[in-house]
Amino acid sequence: MEKTLIILKPDAIQRRFVGKIISRFEEKGFQIVGMKMMLISESMARKHYASHEGKAFFEPLVKYTTSSPVVVIAVQGKNVIEMVRKMMGATFGSKAEPGTIRGDYAVSNRFNLIHGSDSPSSAEKEIDTFFTREELLDYQQIDFSWVYDVSEGDVV
Repeated sequence: MEKTLIILKPDAIQRRFVGKIISRFEEKGFQIVGMKMMLISESMARKHYASHEGKAFFEPLVKYTTSSPVVVIAVQGKNVIEMVRKMMGATFGSKAEPGTIRGDYAVSNRFNLIHGSDSPSSAEKEIDTFFTREELLDYQQIDFSWVYDVSEGDVV
């Protein structure tokens, strides 16, 4: 099973979309293995978005990310990185398709509600940034066999 990091950004918290967004991932069948509400420090924001350093939007992004609490979530599932990114929609809410999180709730280019890791290596690094090993739980999801057809013994 693949893991990914999801961050419900300050605008998702301020607009009270936490429950609505989390329920989409639960309803899809993903297993939440870690979750917490926190304030991201400036140094953590700079580390998390280091690949954008030097770009015009970097400083406003750091300011936005540290402006209010966020909810960080580690989820697990088959092809979870790709599926979470599809569920999030295009980066800019104004360009995101209806039915996606950003397409349904975002209109701003800067305030786009949610972050999701873009690759297995990013997911591993990001999860390690926001969670200790003790904060990630390993447990049997009771509906696993109904989410993934395991009748032949293989996860499809």
